[in-house]
Amino acid sequence: MEKEVDVALMSPLSLAYLGDALLEIYVRERVVMSGPYRIDVLHKKAVAYVNAYTQGQFYNRIEDRLTEEEVDVLKRGRNQKKKIPRNADMNAYRKSTGVEALFGYLYLMKREERLKELLSDFFRMVEGS
Repeated sequence: MEKEVDVALMSPLSLAYLGDALLEIYVRERVVMSGPYRIDVLHKKAVAYVNAYTQGQFYNRIEDRLTEEEVDVLKRGRNQKKKIPRNADMNAYRKSTGVEALFGYLYLMKREERLKELLSDFFRMVEGS
């Protein structure tokens, strides 16, 4: 029997863990579909999307366009205490955790259209279109 879980009460780091995986899948799909490249080229292209700095920029871009509920998830993710990699900017890293938590939350809440809308905006930002 599967345990009923209230997504709204889940740990923001659990949501970010899932959101990170989701973003990685969408990014990998996008770079693979962009053309036949060697794996090292695909990896370099993916890193342009999946990094704390880029996700931190996206946080700033969307923060004022989210619902109150989405902002709450974003900020709960951002405010989590966790070990920051030495080479990462703390502010960007925390914001990226907020973005990942939001993606994980929307996925678990089955708000796929909203998730796709935000991902499209993310890709437009990164690609400059």
